[in-house]
Amino acid sequence: MDTLRDILDAAARDVFPPDDGTTTIVRAPSLRDTGVLSLTAHSVVFTDEDPRWVRAALRAAGCDPLAAPLSPRFLTALMDRTGRAHDTVDALLVAAPLPGETLLDLVELTGPDHPRVAYARGRRDEVRAWEADGGVVVLGRGVAGRLEVSVEVTDGVRHRGLGRLLVTAARHLATEPVWAQVSPGNARSLRAFQAAGYLPVGAEALLLPAR
Repeated sequence: MDTLRDILDAAARDVFPPDDGTTTIVRAPSLRDTGVLSLTAHSVVFTDEDPRWVRAALRAAGCDPLAAPLSPRFLTALMDRTGRAHDTVDALLVAAPLPGETLLDLVELTGPDHPRVAYARGRRDEVRAWEADGGVVVLGRGVAGRLEVSVEVTDGVRHRGLGRLLVTAARHLATEPVWAQVSPGNARSLRAFQAAGYLPVGAEALLLPAR
């Protein structure tokens, strides 16, 4: 059976599971990460819970099988079962690395003081961050060891295209596909990632250990 990392690596190459309306259940890639990945007409639940319980909870969601894995009823049941917390369902995007130098003058941050860096370290491993004039780009290994990016733009320099430059810079800093989780309601951020060449893969709900 494929692991979650196998599925993600294939998706980064634009190769997806069959769009047959089924749900695949795989083991959680780490103690930190449990959740649901929704692709085109195919979902992946990654958890260490008994697959028989997962199938029963999906049936009990009482909705279309395509919608069940990300339905509030199933996610609530999974949270209750695992004692985990959940914030939002994110759009999941990916982009290939780019050759050459970034257009931004970046300085690597080595301390943990920046709030965006501290937040990333709570969710990712091997976190590195770079600061530009008015923004920060952060890379780290998240779900199943994939390389994930997050950025922050200060209030005074927003609406000037810096976010797009920062997420483009992440592609220059990387030597492998770069993944991004973006709230679907954050249209400005989604547009910045898409303008920088990131392509939508699906939707993802992460359940993290309760704090």
